Amino acid sequence: MFRLKLPTDPRWVELVENNIPEILTDHAYCEQKAASNAISIIVRFPEKSDLVTAMLEVAREELEHFQRVHQKILDRGLILGRERKDDYVNLLMEFMRKGVTREKQLVDRLLFAAMVEARSCERFKVLTEKISDPDLKGFYEELMVSEANHYALFLGFARQYAAGEDVDQRWQEWLDYEGQIIAGFGKKETMHG
Repeated sequence: MFRLKLPTDPRWVELVENNIPEILTDHAYCEQKAASNAISIIVRFPEKSDLVTAMLEVAREELEHFQRVHQKILDRGLILGRERKDDYVNLLMEFMRKGVTREKQLVDRLLFAAMVEARSCERFKVLTEKISDPDLKGFYEELMVSEANHYALFLGFARQYAAGEDVDQRWQEWLDYEGQIIAGFGKKETMHG
């Protein structure tokens, strides 16, 4: 479905299982950042009412996910740690075009969001298949469906607002770029690390 160039190494789950507090804290902040990204799209493109309506719903869902991850942290007798830098997301952001029309900026912002959702969904799938913790297995399976829906939503809006741009070609460029950078990840117990 996502056509990701490089799958997550299943051994990444071993890192996750050896440091559940770290993955939960990192995951919580990923959800918070996803909500912030949806709000940022609203602020930058308020004239697109259907997009604003959809992003409000995405932001609400992502904050709800943040709340649910935080509850998992509390249920395990842990506390939410400090926010972590997300090198993967920062490298993806570098691929967004600068000095282009607002329409192209919007397409890239939507494709950036679709890419993050696609990789998150793929990571959740790996967790549902490999993690031994039954509570987290079910939790990540449920979130995987939501991430897949967000991916499709962002990609659909990119196509809708393409203004003549070949979105499938640009998406392929995003896939190629992400395939190059993800090769350096999967070595830390973080959602994208």
